[in-house]
Amino acid sequence: MARTADPAKTRAAVAAVADWLRDQTQPAPARAQLAEAVRLTARTLAALAPGSSVEVRIPTFVAVQCISGPRHTRGNPPNVVETDPRTWLLLATGLQRLDDAKVSGALQLSGSRAGEIAQWLPLVKIDSARL
Repeated sequence: MARTADPAKTRAAVAAVADWLRDQTQPAPARAQLAEAVRLTARTLAALAPGSSVEVRIPTFVAVQCISGPRHTRGNPPNVVETDPRTWLLLATGLQRLDDAKVSGALQLSGSRAGEIAQWLPLVKIDSARL
């Protein structure tokens, strides 16, 4: 059974880590808070872009499949997006662009369709000043 994300819970989870996202000198959120924000935003992407042709991985918290198209069933998927939790949340909130994360090396994209996730970002819009 696929897990989904409640929009209100997703916004609340992102709000809980928003100060740290805006300013990395702020204290890091508790692991449970970070995990909640990462999981709910990734599941939101999977709900908005249903399918199985791209796998989004944010170790050690979550991996989701999204974007309609050819389905992979064995081994490594041909289209993979992988990044750390903070970069994922920056992307999910619109505080960082996909191309910028890729150029910095914080985001790895493999496969011809991995970059398609950009059309669904941001998932929860926050500005750089306040939620």
